[in-house]
Amino acid sequence: MSNVVNLNKFRKARAKAEAKKRAETNVRLHGRTKAEREIEARQKARLEHCVDGARLTPTTDDDGEHG
Repeated sequence: MSNVVNLNKFRKARAKAEAKKRAETNVRLHGRTKAEREIEARQKARLEHCVDGARLTPTTDDDGEHG
């Protein structure tokens, strides 16, 4: 004799598993805390500042001629 399966419980469990999988995917794609985003922005600003300070010639023209 086979076991009786409650289809509502089965459907709810399947939906819950799919929601959990979707949540894990979203965390991987978008999951950074506000603090992590701020740290990254500060590091990027510091890097840009260092690169701008290390230029040998200032950029004045868009055509590339200096002088």
